[in-house]
Amino acid sequence: MDLKQRVSLMYVRTKFKLLSTISKRKAAKEALNLFLTPQKRNIKPLPDEFITAEKLQFSLDGNVVNGYRWNSPSAKKLLILHGFESSVIQFDHLIKPLTESGYEVLAFDAPAHGRSSGKMIDVFIYKNMIDRINRLYGPVTNFIAHSFGGLALILYLEDHPHDQQFKVVLIAPATETKTAIKNYFTLLNLNEEVKDEFEKQMIATGGKHPSWYSITRASENIKAGVLFLQDEEDALTPLSDVKPIMNKNYPNFHFVISKGFGHRWIYKDPSSVTSIINFLK
Repeated sequence: MDLKQRVSLMYVRTKFKLLSTISKRKAAKEALNLFLTPQKRNIKPLPDEFITAEKLQFSLDGNVVNGYRWNSPSAKKLLILHGFESSVIQFDHLIKPLTESGYEVLAFDAPAHGRSSGKMIDVFIYKNMIDRINRLYGPVTNFIAHSFGGLALILYLEDHPHDQQFKVVLIAPATETKTAIKNYFTLLNLNEEVKDEFEKQMIATGGKHPSWYSITRASENIKAGVLFLQDEEDALTPLSDVKPIMNKNYPNFHFVISKGFGHRWIYKDPSSVTSIINFLK
């Protein structure tokens, strides 16, 4: 964490400390808004693969969603889904191997990310985006999803018809939202009283308790073949959250556990790419 980030964190912590002394409810509401608001946007120059791609665009709840398509048309369609504060351009290294395997590849920046408009994102917005892409450009039966994109995808599939012919690659997915909330509250030094109000706010806005936003919970409703890539040294989406799914021994879930890649390098590593392409063949 650099000096600018430390100063910003100190300011936010002070702000919430003062606000929580005035009103736990107001502090929780502000904390939820911040939780759903990406603090950075990846708008790096487009990699070569994206410069030459077919550009796609559609409107979603007042936001403009920008995306890309390669190797169209093809009977095999695959959608790439990025994580929180990321962008699909991070997956440029996968485009050529996927198209060479015969896939029509679709990739979109979610609202409030990359080159799409918007300021906030939650799992319902992300699910709606997946649904709109499927309706406009599908049917899509193959997916690669990282982090928050993985959670949104599993919750989407849980609510939509799919079968064992679907193929899903989860890369360090946000398995348990409770873990993300715990880490968030630790970072901001917020107390349990504010956390209780925070959870009430989540229920009021989304209709679900934080424990519902869980790949572990939803996994029993997933019929697709799943390749689950997880690193032992991932501090954001830890292996401890994944082990309960592993212990269920679902026949359609295959796990590859690595060490040393963390949360973000894992999808760039050549061994991960090989595992992904072999699974999707």
